[in-house]
Amino acid sequence: MDYRPITSVWEITMGCNMRCKHCGSSCENAQEGELTTDEALKLCDDLGELGFEWITLSGGEPTTRKDWDVIARRLAQNGIIPNMITNGWLIDDKILDRAREAGINTIAVSVDGLCDTHDFIRKPGSFERIMNAFDLMKQKDLNYAAITTVNQQNIGELAELRELLITKGVKSWQLQIGLPMGNMADHGEMIMEPRHVNDIIDFAYETMQKGGIDIQLADCIGYYNVKEIEVRKSSLNMEQYVWQGCAAGKYGMGILHNGDIIGCTSVRDKQYVEGNVRITPVKEIWDNPQSFSWNRGLKKSDLKGLCSKCQYGGSCLGGCSNTRITMEGSLYAENKYCSYNFAVSKAQEQLKKIDSLELLRSKADKFLSVGNFQLAEILMSKAVELDSGNMDLLSVYGYVCFMLGNYDAAEKANRAVLKERPNDAYAHKGLGVTLCRMGSLEDGLAYLRKSIDLADENFFDPYFDLCMILIENGRNDEAFEVAEAARRKSPNFEERALQLHEQIKLISEAAAS
Repeated sequence: MDYRPITSVWEITMGCNMRCKHCGSSCENAQEGELTTDEALKLCDDLGELGFEWITLSGGEPTTRKDWDVIARRLAQNGIIPNMITNGWLIDDKILDRAREAGINTIAVSVDGLCDTHDFIRKPGSFERIMNAFDLMKQKDLNYAAITTVNQQNIGELAELRELLITKGVKSWQLQIGLPMGNMADHGEMIMEPRHVNDIIDFAYETMQKGGIDIQLADCIGYYNVKEIEVRKSSLNMEQYVWQGCAAGKYGMGILHNGDIIGCTSVRDKQYVEGNVRITPVKEIWDNPQSFSWNRGLKKSDLKGLCSKCQYGGSCLGGCSNTRITMEGSLYAENKYCSYNFAVSKAQEQLKKIDSLELLRSKADKFLSVGNFQLAEILMSKAVELDSGNMDLLSVYGYVCFMLGNYDAAEKANRAVLKERPNDAYAHKGLGVTLCRMGSLEDGLAYLRKSIDLADENFFDPYFDLCMILIENGRNDEAFEVAEAARRKSPNFEERALQLHEQIKLISEAAAS
C-alpha cells in the first residue's frame, strides 16, 4: 500500500520555559544534538519534496529556539502550511510580527483550565500571559486557537472555560486527554477514567450545537459514538466521517529535535524510531516498506480483548496507539478509553449474568434481527460455552463472528461444525467466505463450490456469495457460470439468478469502458 504523507508535528526543541505537570515529553532544557539551522532548512526542503501539506512546530516551547520563524518561513516557501503550538509565555508584539512574516497559519495556545488550575499545572502567572496573548492576536487579526489537555483537574471547568475563550475571540478549540507519559506519569491523580471520554464527547457535542467556537476532538478521543461523529463532521466540514485508525506512519509523522523520525511524537520510545535525517533522507525513511511497520502492519487479529472482537476493529485497529501503550502497557492491548468499548463493556457486564441457554439464544436472536452482531456475539459465546456440543449454536456463532470480521473465530467455529457434520452446506459456505476474506482465495472458493454441491433447492446463499467473490476478483465469466447454474438448479432461484446476471453484465461493461 502506498502511504501519502499529509501532516507532521515537529518538535524543533526540547527547551522549555515551563515544567508542566502533564508534559508528555518531560521538556526542560534544550538538549544537545538539536538540528542546526542549516540542517532544519534542508529538512524543510525535503519535507516539501515529499508532499506534506501542513506541519505543526512544537516543542518544548518552539519560541525558545531563536530560528523558529526561519524554519516556519522555509516550510511555507516549500508549499507547506506551517502552524505552531505555544504555551504563550513569550508572546508579544515582536513574536507575533515574526509569526505573520514567517507565514504561520495558526498559532495554537495551550490553555489547561481557569486561572488557578492552569497556573497549577503550568506556571504561576501563565494564565494571565495567555489571556494577554489572545488579546494581542485579536488586535493583530491573526488566526489563533486553543488546545486543552483534559484531566481530572480541569474537566469540571470546561463549560466556563469555553465562554471565556469565546470572549477572547478564539475561533477553534481542540480537546485532548492527558495520558500517563513523561511528567504526567508521576501525576496519577490527574489521569482520566474511561467513563470521562463520554463526558468530553457530550461536552463537545453541546458546544457544537451552541456555536460560537469550533470544537475539535483529538485522535485520542472517540470512537464510533454518534455525537463524536457529528462533532468531527462539523469541525472537518465533511458530510460523512468514519474513524480509520491511527495515522502514525500512514499519513502522519513525528520529527524530534535531533532529526529522529517517528510515527507520532507521542509514541516516542527508541523502538519506534524509524531513522534519523542526518543519516537517511526523510523520503527514504518514509518510503521504506519496513518503516512504521508497528502501525502500517497492525491487524485486528493482533489486538486483545474486546478490540479483537469489535465490529469496527478492522478499520479502527484499537484507536489511538499511544492510549493503548500508556494506559495498558502494550500496543496490542484493548483500548478501554474508547466510547464504543465502554458502552459494549457495560452491556457485557449485564449480559454475562444470564445463565439460561434458552434466554441467551432468544436475546441473541433479537439482536441478530436488528443487525447488532456485537451484543449477539457476547450472548452466543456464552451459549456455546454452556452447550459446546450443539452444532447449530456453533454454526450461528461462526456466522456472527464472520459478520464482525473475527475471521479466526469464524474459521474455528465452521471447521468444528464440519468435523461433526462433514456434509453441512451452511458450514461449508461459512468456511468458504471466511477463508476468502482471510486471503486463502482458492481454498475458500473450493468450500463455496462444495456448499453448492450440498445445497438443496432452497439454499441460494452459496451461489450468491461465490458470485460476489468471483466478481470482486475480476473473474466475471466464472461468476456468470455460477449464476447460470443457480438458475438451472431450481425455479426458486430464477429471479435472483437473473439479477446476478444483470449485475455481472453491468460490471463487465463498466470494466470494458
